[in-house]
Amino acid sequence: MPQHPDDSPEHASRRTFLQMIGITGMASGVRWSNAQAGASHDQAHPRAARLDDTHSHVKIVVNGKPHELDVDNRTSLLDALRNELQLTGTKKGCDHGQCGACTVHVNGRRINACLSLAAMHDGDEVTTIEGLGQPGALHPMQQAFVDHDGYQCGYCTPGQIMSAVAVLHEKWGDSDADLREAMSGNICRCGAYKNILAALKQVRRS
Repeated sequence: MPQHPDDSPEHASRRTFLQMIGITGMASGVRWSNAQAGASHDQAHPRAARLDDTHSHVKIVVNGKPHELDVDNRTSLLDALRNELQLTGTKKGCDHGQCGACTVHVNGRRINACLSLAAMHDGDEVTTIEGLGQPGALHPMQQAFVDHDGYQCGYCTPGQIMSAVAVLHEKWGDSDADLREAMSGNICRCGAYKNILAALKQVRRS
């Protein structure tokens, strides 16, 4: 009896191959479905270990007071100060480190708070404009800004004052050009630079 073409060794091997592909495909589909179900379950019930991967517990001293914060690792120091501690004197201007409105002191040095992550400052001491002085007990630089009308709209003023106080402890020359360069990272869109310079020079002389 003649052999059916499909019964040839070649076709038998082909059938076996296709059957194996089908079985493997079905198994893969089951594994994929199970994986998807597991992923959905994990998303609905996240594990604490995963939260640890995205958040940090930060101990920080701000204006002399200790604080403990659980922050998203992407949170800037500026947003932590404003949103978590309600210290809104530090202003959000450009949020790109170009205007200086967010200037604060960290361990005695001025930085742009918008460019620094809160999670980087565990154990640090931060001073904001609120910690520099208060009505009735102003810092000499704050008083000098009042005396020389070193502000107009006032939005940049906290950052200007924080930078000006830092300049008192930095190595800059005494010429107007030197002091203007020292303050060049702080932008005043109202153009009160002459009065700001006068305030800075008054405190440097005292």
